[in-house]
Amino acid sequence: MTSDPIESKLGQYRKSEEPLSATNRLWPLYGAGWENLGKEGGAMDLPMPHPGPDELLVRHDAVGICFSDIKVIRAGEKHPRIHRSMKEQPVVLGHEVALTVVVVGENLQEQYQPGDRFIVQADIYIGGKAYAYGYELQGGFSKYSIVDWRVLNGDHGNYLIPVKPEDGYAEVALCEPWACVEASYTVVYRTQWQEGGGVWLVGDGHDVSLGAAVDWRPAKVVLDVTDSAFAAQVRTWAADAGVEIQEGDDGVARYDDIVVLGADAALCERAFPRMANGAILNLVLDRPLERAVAVDIGRMHYDHLLVVGTDTQDLAASYTPVRTQLKAGGRCWILGAAGPMGQMHLLRALSMPGKPAKVVATNLHTVRMKPVRKQFARQAAELGVEIVFLSRDAITDEEAFLQQKWTESDGQGYDDVVVMAPTTEAVQQAALVVADNAVINVFAGLARGTLVELDLNPVAQRGVRYTGTSGSSIEDLRHMRDLVESKQLPTNHSVAAIAGLEGVGDGLRAVAEGQFAGKVVIYPNLNRPLPLTPLTQLETVLPQVAAKLDADGMWTRAAEDELLRVML
Repeated sequence: MTSDPIESKLGQYRKSEEPLSATNRLWPLYGAGWENLGKEGGAMDLPMPHPGPDELLVRHDAVGICFSDIKVIRAGEKHPRIHRSMKEQPVVLGHEVALTVVVVGENLQEQYQPGDRFIVQADIYIGGKAYAYGYELQGGFSKYSIVDWRVLNGDHGNYLIPVKPEDGYAEVALCEPWACVEASYTVVYRTQWQEGGGVWLVGDGHDVSLGAAVDWRPAKVVLDVTDSAFAAQVRTWAADAGVEIQEGDDGVARYDDIVVLGADAALCERAFPRMANGAILNLVLDRPLERAVAVDIGRMHYDHLLVVGTDTQDLAASYTPVRTQLKAGGRCWILGAAGPMGQMHLLRALSMPGKPAKVVATNLHTVRMKPVRKQFARQAAELGVEIVFLSRDAITDEEAFLQQKWTESDGQGYDDVVVMAPTTEAVQQAALVVADNAVINVFAGLARGTLVELDLNPVAQRGVRYTGTSGSSIEDLRHMRDLVESKQLPTNHSVAAIAGLEGVGDGLRAVAEGQFAGKVVIYPNLNRPLPLTPLTQLETVLPQVAAKLDADGMWTRAAEDELLRVML
């Protein structure tokens, strides 16, 4: 044990050897609306909980504020992840969390030790029902919490993911939002009809061939076509393949694959709502669609839908591998780059192997783009990636702004467009400036039911693909942890402001108002007060901590260590 009392206290904290308080401090949310956040507007104290034989008492070391927390504050009990009376059982938010085991229940002492460190897969399921951390389960806006069987033995096993003792608290806590980003680049899309799934063939079908689909084995094909020759072809194949044929659609069922045969925009609109989660819509166009198609872009994002197409008469020609990694040496447009998640996509574009040659980062406001430019311009130059920053408010005319984005694509369009801005206009703009075989990643969380009129002809004629992803799996989080621990992705660079537990209210409001381009990170167990403090102002509040930031003013493990030395 070191003789330095400060280092001794830090060492005790890391090993979970510090004396346990009699009280636990937390932020309750009693319902929808900011007036229901906190007890008299602040945190409250409750008796320290004690774990049962099959439970753990854990300490929350760092927690990121997510915009999803704001959605719960706005929706209250109407939020789909809340299943109780919040007046009687208030919610404690905070799912982007790093935690340390403090006390181990007697039946778990062979598996866990005080000082063991973990991150949490927030989406926890028990018998198919969601018990998300920071929603139904007490989250990170508290000093301590009980981890019980729901976390340790859920539908996917143990939702705790171990991290190394030397990992920074903030950098592993931010693995959770980063995993959502990384998941959008690691998803593998099907290249044939879902085995054992349902297919709806609908439309004309004149001169269409099954092609390679004769080797695919769905459980059932719903035949709803007008061309008798094609219908006969399908029936013959199904009889030989042992695939059930249903004549005509029932108007209710959802399908894993929907093949629209013929250029009928109204039929496309009728088909889209019938897609199951993870479904593929295949447009087999004998001629261009006569108008734009109204598409539920919220479902594309949340339900992981894919739109493909072909202008050949081979319906299987659309089912080619869909690229999810950014095109190496290509041109990438990140739309809405100044927000926290937009910056994560931008950082990934510059950090991972197979970098694009050019990245165009756009945002509405110049003031929000300034710190982004400061953070990424030098890094891009060092890596040999051309980067351009554009702000909508700097170009008054919308058409001129769109023309500028086309010009910055070198007049060839973008190979990848990542849509972070949650507006219908953003999605529409993305479709106007894409190259052949481009991938449009709809990452923005527009609500289900949000319709966007899209020209889908490039899907069939030029190989453009629309994808959508949301959330992450426990495998995604493990993968993200590995990327952080191997120093491939510096999640600390996402940190824009820090605070102690007392800063939760101000931090949540700052996120709701979009005050920071990056993440707000709360350190719940600081013993000295730390109000919400942007890193840009850290020099005036904690100069010794500010001295440990990197050359670009980014958060580091060294800065975090110094924070804990000073504030514990």
